[in-house]
Amino acid sequence: MRRVLPVLLTIIMLLQWTPCRADVEFTVAAKAAVLIEAESGRILFAQNANEMLPMASTTKIMTCLVALENSKLDEKVTAGPNAHGVTGTSIYLSEGETLTMEQMLYGLMLRSGNDASVAIAEHVAGSVDEFVDMMNARAKELDADANFVNPHGLPADGHKASALGMALIMRECLKNENFARISATKEKVIPWEGNEYSRFLQNKNRLLTSYEGATGGKTGYTSAAGRCLVFSAQRDDMTLIGCVLNCSTWFDTAEAMLDYGFENYAMLTAYKEGEAAGKITVTGGRKRSAGLQFGRDMRFPVKPDEKYEIIIDVPDSVAAPVAAGNRAGRAVARSDGVVFCQTPLVYSDTVYQSGMEAALGQVIDGWLLIMR
Repeated sequence: MRRVLPVLLTIIMLLQWTPCRADVEFTVAAKAAVLIEAESGRILFAQNANEMLPMASTTKIMTCLVALENSKLDEKVTAGPNAHGVTGTSIYLSEGETLTMEQMLYGLMLRSGNDASVAIAEHVAGSVDEFVDMMNARAKELDADANFVNPHGLPADGHKASALGMALIMRECLKNENFARISATKEKVIPWEGNEYSRFLQNKNRLLTSYEGATGGKTGYTSAAGRCLVFSAQRDDMTLIGCVLNCSTWFDTAEAMLDYGFENYAMLTAYKEGEAAGKITVTGGRKRSAGLQFGRDMRFPVKPDEKYEIIIDVPDSVAAPVAAGNRAGRAVARSDGVVFCQTPLVYSDTVYQSGMEAALGQVIDGWLLIMR
């Protein structure tokens, strides 16, 4: 069953909010770029966003996520021979040097230490190859177009991702409080075994100091990939996530993309969690129908003059029993035929089987038990 629900736009919001770039075609000087809203995942801007390209050290957002999901921050991580002396950007780990996982992750995300990425990978999975398998499995779970060959992003055949794929990974990363905290850190001091001084790490993401509301991200550069950047920012109640691949003006372009998003879109709460969404027919139950309600707030970004519709997508009927709070279907928002937001619908009522249906079910269950 699919039906369209009415949505009321707030007139005050439309009067107060004037887009700055709505009538101007927006493009950027990047080989690939994308901007999405974090809560709904709606794509606000895309330019060659699905092409698979080298992504350099932006790879490390997935390295960090997998490490956080499969280890504890206070675990001791010891750099082995494979970590010591990895080419490229480094935190200069000595073989046998030990740091906590949290300290390694600061070295990974702020300094972009390639040696830290190998030490982390070997600690979590036992080998770099096994860790890469975990990275690719996680990307598949997120439906993100990315193929990882290593945990650091140094050039390797097949090590590629799409701008949209990296943005989707960053969207998941920001749900992790420890990732969000580490990624947003501008400076950090961590130990340096065998040296008079500690390591002083500065975040390479310039947006953290130059752009109002910037919340994190990761830089990356190789001659093959060019300048790459995954970034995020929050203003009011809207968080935007972007990615540019092979973009010589990476920070300026990121700021322009964020400005475009914040100036042209605003968050709309179409329905609140618990708000009624109609009814669904129930067969074989003590009641003929069950109420539907939104399982969470249905929020998404819109332009002030945008036309869209919300569709209730549930079966024509369901068989009893159904339990209040269980998922019944979904509500989707779409514009020009493109779905840009999905919200779960749940039953607001519990409907038990009718006496006859319940008795028949007990007979069948008993018969099956005897036949085993």
